[in-house]
Amino acid sequence: MSYDQIAHIIKVGGTVAFTAVFIGAIFYALWPKNKARFDRAAHLPLETDDNPELSDGETHNER
Repeated sequence: MSYDQIAHIIKVGGTVAFTAVFIGAIFYALWPKNKARFDRAAHLPLETDDNPELSDGETHNER
C-alpha cells in the first residue's frame, strides 16, 4: 500500500465516523425520552432565583 492509498482510506474513514457521530447526536437530541431534560435545560436561564446561596452573615454587597 502506498501513502496515497492509506491517506485516502483514512480520509474516507474519518468522514464516515464523523457522519455517524453527527447522526447519533441528532437522534439523541430529538429522541422523545430526552425532551423533558432539554426543556428543563432551556428554561434554566429564565429562572428568577439567580442569587447564589450566601454563607452566614455575608450579603450580596460584599461580593
